[in-house]
Amino acid sequence: MSSDAEEASEDRRKYEFKKVIEDLKEFEGSGTQLVTIYIPEDKQISDVVEHVITEHSEASNIKSKQTRTNVQDALTSIKDRLRYYGNFPPDNGIVMFSGAVDSGGGQTNMVTKVLESPPEPIQSFRYHCDSNFLTGPLEDMLMDKGLFGLVVLDRREANVGWLKGKRVEPVKSASSLVPGKQRKGGQSAQRFARLRLEAIDNFYQEVAGMANDLFVPQRHDMDGILVGGPSPTKDEFLDGDYLHHELQDLVVGKFDVAYTDESGLYDLVDAGQDVLADQEVIKDKKQMEEFFEKLHRGNESTYGFEPTRKNLVMGSVDRLLISEDLRQDVVIYDCNGNEEYELVDHRHNTPTHECEDGTEVEAESREDVIEFLMDIADQRGTETKFISTDFEKGEQLYDAFGGIAGILRYSTGV
Repeated sequence: MSSDAEEASEDRRKYEFKKVIEDLKEFEGSGTQLVTIYIPEDKQISDVVEHVITEHSEASNIKSKQTRTNVQDALTSIKDRLRYYGNFPPDNGIVMFSGAVDSGGGQTNMVTKVLESPPEPIQSFRYHCDSNFLTGPLEDMLMDKGLFGLVVLDRREANVGWLKGKRVEPVKSASSLVPGKQRKGGQSAQRFARLRLEAIDNFYQEVAGMANDLFVPQRHDMDGILVGGPSPTKDEFLDGDYLHHELQDLVVGKFDVAYTDESGLYDLVDAGQDVLADQEVIKDKKQMEEFFEKLHRGNESTYGFEPTRKNLVMGSVDRLLISEDLRQDVVIYDCNGNEEYELVDHRHNTPTHECEDGTEVEAESREDVIEFLMDIADQRGTETKFISTDFEKGEQLYDAFGGIAGILRYSTGV
């Protein structure tokens, strides 16, 4: 499998995990009756079964009959699922969720979910029983990787923050007391120059202090530090060894940036594209820049559900662009032998549909719109790219284009 194909497959798997996690987070139990088990790949299944049997026995001591019954039913369901595995779990382990969730009106519904081979290896065995399923460790696995420190400064102001995966987080800012280059009357040129240099030095120390406070505790987890600003400010700052010596070693690049307010942090990320080439935010930006370029040319892009679906079926889509925030289902209707479609929020009920000829029909089927489009894309050899909303053009994909777009191989007129 090519690296692009592997990346696409991994993206799809992450999306499928994320969707299940979102569903699990909505479930609640009336008591501590929702069971979660994290099983690492080197844990023998027989040991897990033994642990589940022990927990089942100890659950008989729970005072509430309903909670006792629900916990034991959940553990029985998990034990039954474990029988399908051999001596050990699959690669990266298994996470199992089971319990009686509130379904409204005082009713409960038994839910059991099994997630095999999560994106990263499960580090240790964990048994958890609470009113909610334990999804935090899985959510941590799905977070965008990459942690960079960001510093932008000139002699007037500075901002310090993070690039976490695709997300820029401004954290600290400072304004300087450095006087302008014109001295006031009554001061000698030498005295003015000395006071100005002292003020610059004090400001650089203040900026370094902000950066040290923020970055030093995370230095072992960081992938690098980017410094931006006009010349010679950023050069003076770095050459003056103001940063903690361990942070100085993490500086991977310095870049000319015109603005040093919060927007300068975003400009710094743009300027450092070569250094950040492997970071998801840059990949996303390049996809969207290409889409908008082709959109402005007017013939090699598509957007919206129906035009994109048609182009996918024709095999003309090179890359399918999907917003990470898209949460809709596609409902399919049979209109006298022709399929017609409606998109609905995944939390809303399935509507009836009026066909083009005025006939009102019930739904034939309903499924996640991302899965629907990705299935067509897979059949046509089309890559699918998930685009973050943590930058302007990513937000535009979601807000202005319905979260669905495509870069075409050739113009189709659709």
